[in-house]
Amino acid sequence: MVYAGQTDSYNHCNEILSFFLLADVSITQTQRVLNTYGNLLEEERTKPVDEPQKKEQISKKEVVYAEVDGGMIFTREDGWSEVKVGRIFKASDCMKMGEERGWIKHSQYEAWLGGHKQFTKRFEEHLDYYHNLKDRLVFVNDGAVWIRNWIEDAYPEAIQILDWFHAKEHLCKFAELYLPDKNKRDKWVEKQSDLLYESNVEKVISTLKKLKGLSKNQDDGRVQLLNYYISNKNRMDYKRYRSIGAGIIGSGAIEAAHRSLVQKRMKLSGQRWKKKGAQNMLAIRVARLSDQWDKVVKLIAIEPAKAA
Repeated sequence: MVYAGQTDSYNHCNEILSFFLLADVSITQTQRVLNTYGNLLEEERTKPVDEPQKKEQISKKEVVYAEVDGGMIFTREDGWSEVKVGRIFKASDCMKMGEERGWIKHSQYEAWLGGHKQFTKRFEEHLDYYHNLKDRLVFVNDGAVWIRNWIEDAYPEAIQILDWFHAKEHLCKFAELYLPDKNKRDKWVEKQSDLLYESNVEKVISTLKKLKGLSKNQDDGRVQLLNYYISNKNRMDYKRYRSIGAGIIGSGAIEAAHRSLVQKRMKLSGQRWKKKGAQNMLAIRVARLSDQWDKVVKLIAIEPAKAA
Protein backbone atom coordinates (compact mmCIF):
# COMPACT_ATOMS: atom_id res chain seq x y z
CA MET A 1 0.00 0.00 0.00
CA VAL A 2 2.82 2.41 0.86
CA TYR A 3 4.70 1.64 -2.35
CA ALA A 4 1.58 2.02 -4.50
CA GLY A 5 0.56 5.21 -2.69
CA GLN A 6 3.84 6.97 -3.37
CA THR A 7 3.85 5.88 -7.02
CA ASP A 8 0.58 7.40 -8.25
CA SER A 9 -2.54 9.24 -7.08
CA TYR A 10 -4.53 7.43 -4.41
CA ASN A 11 -7.33 6.74 -6.90
CA HIS A 12 -5.02 5.00 -9.35
CA CYS A 13 -2.94 3.19 -6.76
CA ASN A 14 -6.08 1.64 -5.28
CA GLU A 15 -7.00 0.33 -8.72
CA ILE A 16 -3.57 -1.36 -8.84
CA LEU A 17 -4.05 -2.84 -5.35
CA SER A 18 -7.46 -4.16 -6.35
CA PHE A 19 -6.15 -5.63 -9.61
CA PHE A 20 -3.13 -7.45 -8.18
CA LEU A 21 -4.33 -8.32 -4.67
CA LEU A 22 -8.04 -8.75 -5.41
CA ALA A 23 -8.67 -6.60 -2.35
CA ASP A 24 -10.77 -3.47 -2.13
CA VAL A 25 -8.89 -0.78 -0.24
CA SER A 26 -10.37 2.63 0.41
CA ILE A 27 -8.54 5.79 -0.60
CA THR A 28 -8.57 7.06 2.97
CA GLN A 29 -7.02 3.83 4.26
CA THR A 30 -4.15 3.99 1.77
CA GLN A 31 -3.63 7.64 2.60
CA ARG A 32 -3.62 6.89 6.33
CA VAL A 33 -1.12 4.05 5.95
CA LEU A 34 1.26 6.14 3.83
CA ASN A 35 1.03 9.11 6.19
CA THR A 36 1.75 6.88 9.18
CA TYR A 37 4.97 5.46 7.80
CA GLY A 38 6.01 8.73 6.19
CA ASN A 39 5.69 10.32 9.63
CA LEU A 40 7.69 7.49 11.21
CA LEU A 41 10.44 8.06 8.62
CA GLU A 42 10.54 11.71 9.66
CA GLU A 43 10.80 10.67 13.32
CA GLU A 44 13.69 8.33 12.45
CA ARG A 45 15.77 11.37 11.50
CA THR A 46 16.34 12.06 15.21
CA LYS A 47 18.14 8.71 15.53
CA PRO A 48 21.71 7.93 14.31
CA VAL A 49 21.86 7.70 10.52
CA ASP A 50 23.18 4.47 9.03
CA GLU A 51 23.16 4.92 5.27
CA PRO A 52 24.59 2.31 2.87
CA GLN A 53 26.74 4.78 0.96
CA LYS A 54 28.39 5.92 4.19
CA LYS A 55 30.02 2.50 4.46
CA GLU A 56 31.69 2.90 1.08
CA GLN A 57 35.28 3.94 0.76
CA ILE A 58 35.67 7.09 -1.30
CA SER A 59 38.70 6.85 -3.56
CA LYS A 60 41.34 9.58 -3.54
CA LYS A 61 40.28 10.69 -7.03
CA GLU A 62 36.52 10.53 -6.57
CA VAL A 63 34.51 13.70 -7.13
CA VAL A 64 31.14 14.10 -5.42
CA TYR A 65 28.47 16.47 -6.73
CA ALA A 66 25.76 18.20 -4.71
CA GLU A 67 22.91 20.14 -6.30
CA VAL A 68 20.12 22.12 -4.64
CA ASP A 69 17.04 23.85 -6.02
CA GLY A 70 13.44 24.71 -5.17
CA GLY A 71 10.10 23.94 -6.80
CA MET A 72 6.47 24.69 -5.98
CA ILE A 73 3.54 22.54 -4.87
CA PHE A 74 0.05 23.68 -3.88
CA THR A 75 -0.78 23.46 -0.17
CA ARG A 76 -4.12 23.91 1.59
CA GLU A 77 -2.65 26.20 4.24
CA ASP A 78 -0.45 28.58 2.21
CA GLY A 79 -1.26 28.07 -1.47
CA TRP A 80 1.86 27.64 -3.60
CA SER A 81 4.77 26.67 -1.33
CA GLU A 82 8.37 25.80 -2.12
CA VAL A 83 9.83 22.32 -1.78
CA LYS A 84 13.61 22.43 -1.54
CA VAL A 85 15.33 19.38 -3.00
CA GLY A 86 18.96 18.29 -2.69
CA ARG A 87 20.75 15.58 -4.62
CA ILE A 88 24.20 14.04 -4.01
CA PHE A 89 25.94 11.71 -6.43
CA LYS A 90 29.44 10.54 -7.32
CA ALA A 91 31.17 11.22 -10.62
CA SER A 92 31.75 7.47 -10.99
CA ASP A 93 27.97 6.93 -10.94
CA CYS A 94 27.47 9.18 -14.01
CA MET A 95 26.90 7.14 -17.16
CA LYS A 96 26.88 8.50 -20.72
CA MET A 97 23.91 7.60 -22.92
CA GLY A 98 24.87 9.35 -26.14
CA GLU A 99 26.03 12.87 -26.93
CA GLU A 100 23.35 14.76 -25.03
CA ARG A 101 21.94 12.38 -22.44
CA GLY A 102 23.32 10.87 -19.27
CA TRP A 103 22.18 8.64 -16.44
CA ILE A 104 23.13 8.64 -12.76
CA LYS A 105 23.16 5.15 -11.26
CA HIS A 106 22.70 6.16 -7.65
CA SER A 107 21.85 9.35 -5.79
CA GLN A 108 21.07 10.41 -2.25
CA TYR A 109 18.10 12.79 -2.07
CA GLU A 110 16.72 15.19 0.52
CA ALA A 111 13.47 17.19 0.37
CA TRP A 112 11.87 19.70 2.69
CA LEU A 113 8.70 21.76 2.43
CA GLY A 114 9.70 24.93 4.26
CA GLY A 115 12.54 27.34 4.95
CA HIS A 116 16.11 26.96 3.77
CA LYS A 117 17.65 26.82 7.28
CA GLN A 118 15.85 23.62 8.17
CA PHE A 119 16.53 22.18 4.72
CA THR A 120 20.29 22.84 4.89
CA LYS A 121 20.43 21.31 8.36
CA ARG A 122 18.85 18.13 6.99
CA PHE A 123 20.98 18.10 3.85
CA GLU A 124 24.18 18.51 5.86
CA GLU A 125 23.42 15.20 7.59
CA HIS A 126 24.27 13.56 4.26
CA LEU A 127 26.90 16.03 3.04
CA ASP A 128 29.08 16.08 6.13
CA TYR A 129 30.37 12.61 5.30
CA TYR A 130 32.07 14.15 2.25
CA HIS A 131 33.38 17.24 4.06
CA ASN A 132 37.00 16.04 3.92
CA LEU A 133 36.91 15.87 0.11
CA LYS A 134 37.51 19.66 0.07
CA ASP A 135 37.72 20.69 -3.62
CA ARG A 136 36.48 17.27 -4.73
CA LEU A 137 33.07 18.21 -3.33
CA VAL A 138 31.40 20.19 -6.10
CA PHE A 139 28.20 22.22 -5.80
CA VAL A 140 26.25 23.24 -8.91
CA ASN A 141 23.48 25.81 -8.41
CA ASP A 142 21.70 28.81 -9.93
CA GLY A 143 23.53 31.41 -7.84
CA ALA A 144 20.72 32.03 -5.34
CA VAL A 145 22.13 34.09 -2.47
CA TRP A 146 20.99 31.73 0.30
CA ILE A 147 22.61 28.73 -1.43
CA ARG A 148 25.83 30.61 -2.10
CA ASN A 149 26.12 31.91 1.46
CA TRP A 150 25.34 28.53 2.99
CA ILE A 151 28.01 26.73 0.94
CA GLU A 152 30.64 29.39 1.67
CA ASP A 153 29.91 29.09 5.37
CA ALA A 154 29.53 25.30 5.71
CA TYR A 155 31.89 24.01 2.98
CA PRO A 156 34.40 26.81 2.25
CA GLU A 157 36.90 24.50 0.51
CA ALA A 158 34.34 23.01 -1.86
CA ILE A 159 33.98 24.13 -5.48
CA GLN A 160 30.89 26.14 -6.42
CA ILE A 161 29.72 26.22 -10.03
CA LEU A 162 27.18 28.68 -11.36
CA ASP A 163 24.88 26.55 -13.49
CA TRP A 164 25.95 27.07 -17.11
CA PHE A 165 22.39 27.22 -18.41
CA HIS A 166 21.40 29.95 -15.96
CA ALA A 167 24.51 31.93 -16.91
CA LYS A 168 23.59 31.72 -20.60
CA GLU A 169 19.87 32.30 -19.97
CA HIS A 170 20.63 35.64 -18.31
CA LEU A 171 22.80 36.58 -21.29
CA CYS A 172 20.00 35.72 -23.75
CA LYS A 173 17.43 37.77 -21.81
CA PHE A 174 19.62 40.87 -22.01
CA ALA A 175 20.36 40.23 -25.69
CA GLU A 176 16.63 40.37 -26.45
CA LEU A 177 16.59 43.89 -25.02
CA TYR A 178 19.87 44.92 -26.60
CA LEU A 179 19.51 43.57 -30.16
CA PRO A 180 16.01 43.38 -31.71
CA ASP A 181 17.43 41.91 -34.93
CA LYS A 182 17.48 38.12 -34.43
CA ASN A 183 20.47 37.40 -36.69
CA LYS A 184 22.65 40.01 -34.98
CA ARG A 185 21.41 38.87 -31.60
CA ASP A 186 22.22 35.20 -32.26
CA LYS A 187 25.76 36.04 -33.42
CA TRP A 188 26.38 38.28 -30.42
CA VAL A 189 25.07 35.69 -27.96
CA GLU A 190 27.15 32.96 -29.59
CA LYS A 191 30.33 35.04 -29.30
CA GLN A 192 29.74 35.98 -25.66
CA SER A 193 28.64 32.50 -24.60
CA ASP A 194 31.75 31.01 -26.26
CA LEU A 195 33.84 33.36 -24.14
CA LEU A 196 31.98 32.31 -21.00
CA TYR A 197 32.35 28.63 -21.88
CA GLU A 198 36.13 29.07 -22.14
CA SER A 199 36.31 30.89 -18.76
CA ASN A 200 36.67 34.40 -20.20
CA VAL A 201 33.98 35.99 -18.03
CA GLU A 202 36.12 39.11 -17.52
CA LYS A 203 36.05 39.78 -21.30
CA VAL A 204 32.26 39.50 -21.32
CA ILE A 205 32.03 41.87 -18.35
CA SER A 206 34.32 44.33 -20.13
CA THR A 207 32.21 44.13 -23.30
CA LEU A 208 29.03 44.83 -21.34
CA LYS A 209 30.60 47.83 -19.60
CA LYS A 210 31.61 49.38 -22.95
CA LEU A 211 28.17 49.22 -24.57
CA LYS A 212 26.88 52.68 -25.49
CA GLY A 213 23.70 54.33 -26.73
CA LEU A 214 21.42 52.16 -24.63
CA SER A 215 17.88 53.07 -23.68
CA LYS A 216 16.98 53.15 -20.00
CA ASN A 217 15.36 49.73 -20.26
CA GLN A 218 18.42 48.30 -22.02
CA ASP A 219 20.80 49.89 -19.52
CA ASP A 220 18.80 48.48 -16.60
CA GLY A 221 19.10 45.04 -18.18
CA ARG A 222 22.83 45.48 -18.67
CA VAL A 223 23.35 46.53 -15.03
CA GLN A 224 21.35 43.53 -13.85
CA LEU A 225 23.43 41.16 -15.99
CA LEU A 226 26.69 42.80 -14.91
CA ASN A 227 25.78 42.44 -11.26
CA TYR A 228 24.92 38.78 -11.79
CA TYR A 229 28.21 37.99 -13.52
CA ILE A 230 30.38 40.08 -11.19
CA SER A 231 28.90 38.48 -8.06
CA ASN A 232 29.33 34.98 -9.54
CA LYS A 233 32.53 35.29 -11.60
CA ASN A 234 34.54 33.10 -9.21
CA ARG A 235 31.98 30.35 -9.94
CA MET A 236 32.26 30.59 -13.73
CA ASP A 237 35.58 28.88 -14.52
CA TYR A 238 33.80 26.49 -16.89
CA LYS A 239 36.92 25.37 -18.76
CA ARG A 240 38.39 24.10 -15.53
CA TYR A 241 35.15 22.57 -14.28
CA ARG A 242 34.80 20.50 -17.46
CA SER A 243 38.09 18.76 -16.55
CA ILE A 244 36.90 17.80 -13.06
CA GLY A 245 35.12 14.55 -12.27
CA ALA A 246 32.29 13.96 -14.73
CA GLY A 247 32.73 17.43 -16.25
CA ILE A 248 29.29 18.59 -15.08
CA ILE A 249 28.62 22.34 -15.34
CA GLY A 250 24.80 22.34 -15.42
CA SER A 251 22.01 21.68 -12.96
CA GLY A 252 20.14 19.14 -15.07
CA ALA A 253 20.48 16.52 -12.32
CA ILE A 254 18.53 18.55 -9.76
CA GLU A 255 15.92 19.58 -12.32
CA ALA A 256 15.41 15.90 -13.13
CA ALA A 257 15.17 15.24 -9.38
CA HIS A 258 12.33 17.73 -9.06
CA ARG A 259 10.46 16.08 -11.91
CA SER A 260 10.89 12.53 -10.60
CA LEU A 261 10.70 13.13 -6.85
CA VAL A 262 8.17 15.94 -6.56
CA GLN A 263 6.27 16.74 -9.75
CA LYS A 264 5.56 13.17 -10.91
CA ARG A 265 3.59 12.44 -7.72
CA MET A 266 2.77 15.77 -6.09
CA LYS A 267 1.82 18.12 -8.94
CA LEU A 268 -0.91 16.07 -10.56
CA SER A 269 -4.07 17.79 -11.75
CA GLY A 270 -6.16 19.25 -8.93
CA GLN A 271 -3.87 18.19 -6.09
CA ARG A 272 -3.80 20.23 -2.89
CA TRP A 273 -1.67 19.02 -0.01
CA LYS A 274 -1.80 19.51 3.71
CA LYS A 275 1.73 20.51 4.63
CA LYS A 276 2.22 17.63 7.06
CA GLY A 277 0.92 15.11 4.53
CA ALA A 278 3.15 16.59 1.84
CA GLN A 279 6.25 16.19 4.02
CA ASN A 280 5.29 12.59 4.80
CA MET A 281 4.96 11.89 1.08
CA LEU A 282 8.34 13.53 0.44
CA ALA A 283 9.93 11.30 3.09
CA ILE A 284 8.57 8.19 1.36
CA ARG A 285 9.62 9.42 -2.10
CA VAL A 286 13.13 10.24 -0.84
CA ALA A 287 13.51 6.73 0.57
CA ARG A 288 12.28 5.19 -2.69
CA LEU A 289 14.50 7.19 -5.04
CA SER A 290 17.55 6.94 -2.76
CA ASP A 291 17.33 3.11 -2.97
CA GLN A 292 16.52 2.95 0.75
CA TRP A 293 13.15 1.24 0.62
CA ASP A 294 14.45 -1.15 3.26
CA LYS A 295 13.91 1.67 5.78
CA VAL A 296 10.18 1.56 5.08
CA VAL A 297 10.11 -2.25 5.23
CA LYS A 298 11.88 -2.24 8.62
CA LEU A 299 9.44 0.32 10.02
CA ILE A 300 6.46 -1.75 8.90
CA ALA A 301 8.02 -4.87 10.41
CA ILE A 302 8.57 -3.08 13.74
CA GLU A 303 5.26 -1.18 13.77
CA PRO A 304 2.86 -3.33 11.70
CA ALA A 305 -0.30 -2.15 13.46
CA LYS A 306 0.48 1.57 13.56
CA ALA A 307 -1.72 2.42 10.56
CA ALA A 308 -4.48 -0.11 11.18
